[in-house]
Amino acid sequence: MPSNAGTTRLVIVESPAKAKTISGYLGPGYVVEASFGHVRDLPRNAADVPAKYKGEPWARLGVDVDNGFHALYVVSADRKQQISKLVKLAKEVDEIFLATDEDREGEAIAWHLVETLKPKVPVKRMVFHEITKPAIQAAVANPREIDRDLVDAQEARRILDRLYGYEVSPVLWKKVMPKLSAGRVQSVATRIVVERERQRMAFRTAEYWDILATLAVANAGEGPRTFNATLIALNGDRIATGKDFEPTTGRVRAGAGVVHLDEGGARGLAARLAGRPFTVTRVEEKPYRRRPYAPFITSTLQQEAARKLRLSSQQTMRTAQRLYENGYITYMRTDSVNLSETAIAAARRQIVELYGERSVPPEPRRYTGKVKNAQEAHEAIRPAGDNFRTPGEVAKELSAEEFKLYELIWRRTIASQMTDAVGSSVSVRIRAVTSSAEEADFGATGKTITDPGFLRAYVESSDDENAEAEDAERRLPTLVKDQPLTAEELAAQGHHTQPPSRYTEASLVKALEELGIGRPSTYASIMQTIQDRGYVTKRGQAMIPTFLAFAVIGLLERHYPRLIDYDFTASMENELDEIAGGEHAAVDFLTSFYFGSTNGTGDRAIAHAGGLKKLVTENLSEIDARSVNSIPLFTDDEGREVVVRVGRYGPYLQRAVPGEQPAAPAEGEEGGGQGDRAPIPEGLAPDELTPEKVHELFLGGGGERKLGDDPTTGEPILLKSGRFGPYVASGERKSSLLRSQTPDSLTLDEALKLLSLPRLVGVAPDGVEVFANNGRYGPYVKRGDEFRSLDSEEKMFTVTLDEALALLAAPKKGQRRAAAPPLREMGNDPLTEKPLVIKDGRFGPYVTDGETNASLRRAQTPEALTLEEASEMLAEKRAKGPAPKKKAAAKKAAPAKKTAAKKTAAAAKSTAAKKTTTAKATAAKKAPARKAAPKKAAAASPVEE
Repeated sequence: MPSNAGTTRLVIVESPAKAKTISGYLGPGYVVEASFGHVRDLPRNAADVPAKYKGEPWARLGVDVDNGFHALYVVSADRKQQISKLVKLAKEVDEIFLATDEDREGEAIAWHLVETLKPKVPVKRMVFHEITKPAIQAAVANPREIDRDLVDAQEARRILDRLYGYEVSPVLWKKVMPKLSAGRVQSVATRIVVERERQRMAFRTAEYWDILATLAVANAGEGPRTFNATLIALNGDRIATGKDFEPTTGRVRAGAGVVHLDEGGARGLAARLAGRPFTVTRVEEKPYRRRPYAPFITSTLQQEAARKLRLSSQQTMRTAQRLYENGYITYMRTDSVNLSETAIAAARRQIVELYGERSVPPEPRRYTGKVKNAQEAHEAIRPAGDNFRTPGEVAKELSAEEFKLYELIWRRTIASQMTDAVGSSVSVRIRAVTSSAEEADFGATGKTITDPGFLRAYVESSDDENAEAEDAERRLPTLVKDQPLTAEELAAQGHHTQPPSRYTEASLVKALEELGIGRPSTYASIMQTIQDRGYVTKRGQAMIPTFLAFAVIGLLERHYPRLIDYDFTASMENELDEIAGGEHAAVDFLTSFYFGSTNGTGDRAIAHAGGLKKLVTENLSEIDARSVNSIPLFTDDEGREVVVRVGRYGPYLQRAVPGEQPAAPAEGEEGGGQGDRAPIPEGLAPDELTPEKVHELFLGGGGERKLGDDPTTGEPILLKSGRFGPYVASGERKSSLLRSQTPDSLTLDEALKLLSLPRLVGVAPDGVEVFANNGRYGPYVKRGDEFRSLDSEEKMFTVTLDEALALLAAPKKGQRRAAAPPLREMGNDPLTEKPLVIKDGRFGPYVTDGETNASLRRAQTPEALTLEEASEMLAEKRAKGPAPKKKAAAKKAAPAKKTAAKKTAAAAKSTAAKKTTTAKATAAKKAPARKAAPKKAAAASPVEE
């Protein structure tokens, strides 16, 4: 599209990929360049604060709270080179078009560009929902001004998150652990996950039984001859099912009025019904109709991509971003289910082509969103263009992940404009009477789909993996009232109630959306943040809160409940929406929230408490750190209270009789060493700390179970539990249990074998001793500095000198080889022009430019990482500066290991004693540095969002 004669225009977008696509749709009079996302932000740390502001009392916040909440913005270090380039280009053109995304973030980026570039030429705002040639040409032809209300709303959100994070996070540093973060949305998301785990911990399972009957009809005709029916009532009273039990007691709910069958009762009833006649007592048939699902919005796309494709929220959004920037789908951050008239027409045309005219309803379908506080009136997520390309047409152009996501979006969009699925459903009741006049009622349901309609294109998945698919049919024979049936089998079935399922990323996003918390642009980052901060871990798809999360949420619930209240957090979203709509002023909202002024729109409960500032300073002295970091579990059989303590080295168990305060752990000794403590193994979920598991962990950790006495030395042999698991100890000797051993079954003989390690196998011909031992990576033999792995733990006690020497003479497995080739070459960094590659390191894949390295995050893969993401990761790493050097004290224990390997078996005890002394001395030297950690953390920059 040619520009006006003699006119040159600079079009600024957010990413190089988008710039490349758009530049192909514009004529030679246009220069398209990327800003690489946000160009300015609040200072991340003290080093970012310009010299002229360093003396200001508000400089650490980056917000002058006493002067209208004026924000101090600084150009990111990794954006300065690109800004210089844009400034130069701005001086060479006649007009500037700001083509950032049309949402609050995009609007703010456009405003920041104007503030930073200070152009002397006209500036216009260019907006579009898809990157296609018609859409880009229409956007150029119909520019608008920057929407200051949207900018104010984004700026208010950013300042709000900064105030929340910078005022609340230091409370966590002082009372829980250094370097933690709190955030307006992340803390609420963490609370949701913690509350679900609490429900699981409080859950008590219940057993209940029923009977499954296999019934047969005579002269079935075309239908099935047999079908299944389940016992639902006995003598008119309903049979208990899972919903009838209290989750915290496992007992039947009071007043439920149900029959609770146990195994004996169910088997006995089945025996009494054997051979008895069964009769149909009722048949109800109803029409079945299912409307299509609405097109995707951000949250539903993340949910379905997780269910169907097993993608994390981050992976889904990164893949969708690439599809959008390359012109395959419309904008992917939206909470609108609307489709444009053009899109509806395109979908209907394609349905006719692929499924026939009968699959298109007479009138187009239009959907109404159910999301609270829906904003940013984009379209729903759909294939781009006026004529949708089928998955088959784009398959060769996309990666495997991109293709799967595009197909998902295409199918959902097409299905949204198709006819209903219709059919019939039938409900049947059957009765049998025992010889003792017991009336047993059975029920069965069936579903037949006569026209699948939209189900031919798309079937939505469920978070419940056991749920029946919507396109599944259950066919029953043709049945009528009073029809006789024969029971071919009567099987008693046992069931157990199940605790509520843990959240997945998909269901957590859904929960946040239903509460009106967060926005399409923030869901993926929140999922990542709560994992990066150590509040949540993932086991498969399930999100499991850590005990650190329990401590943080416990503190906030007890002392700042309003800050993580669901309604309060949603109300802040409402007020930000009102600012975006021009209904309220951002300054009034921020003043009320921070200072407690009752003027403006701020939350009245916070205002009444004097505002956030007063709340976090006045209540600080009331917070008891020990109480906050203690999570009660239960009282054991001996009347001792068992709690989880969150310590600096990780969580551990502690138990004591009520009223007795157990001694505080010695410096560096949180995980063991005293009788009332036991460490919690890494990866153990909170709800897995059952009384049985706790008892197992305390074996040796509390009570120090004595296995017997060493027949040689006379010293007691004790089973203990340490930070890294159970171990046996006798005098100065210690040895961890083998993988095949458990604390409950360990015998004295097995303990003596363990304490014989390291075992002197013999002396090599050159006079060097050969040892067998167990290490971090399993059993091995050692001669001098040479190590070789053994293929079994038993070999440590049986390997001969000849076998050990032969093994040591063989080539070493995994011997250092030439550097492996990179996993992927990515091209040149857009900021530095240095070539970027992804390599496989000791701790996983990382991206590097040869000087700076950045590890890939949990959800990132070498195949899916984009050049822009890699560039941004390295820029962030460079901005943080080099990692601080480790203190020399941390290395002092190393020589002891080398010396120990050269000692004879007879000297092993002495060596172990020296190592123990050295370790204690090292711990003592480290102690002052550890105590100073909170001070250092105070200068760090918490993630507020």
